[in-house]
Amino acid sequence: MKRLLILAAPLAIGLAACSQNTQNETAEAGNAIAADTEATTRNAVSDVDAATDQAFGSAERSLDNAGDSIGNAADRAGASLDARSDRAGAAIGNGIDRAGAAIDEGADRAANATGNTLERAGRDLKN
Repeated sequence: MKRLLILAAPLAIGLAACSQNTQNETAEAGNAIAADTEATTRNAVSDVDAATDQAFGSAERSLDNAGDSIGNAADRAGASLDARSDRAGAAIGNGIDRAGAAIDEGADRAANATGNTLERAGRDLKN
């Protein structure tokens, strides 16, 4: 046991003498590792932020484009419906005009026929 103490004592003294220097170097290495870790983390966060911003920007542009496409399609459909409604209205108007003209013509013929019949009846009575 004494032999062990005799051998361990110089080692302990040497270790104690190196201890402050070792502690300083260990602290410096720890600080360097912490600084490297902080810088790496900061870079990773910046990269993730940039990728997130880019992804959101791309999604926003896609949604804007989809909205524009839907709006354009709705505008075209509305214009087509307007044009068809105008044509249908014009066709109905033309049909009403023709029906009115036919009624007027029929009424004129009926009036002429009635007038002719009354004139004949009046001549027949006179004769």
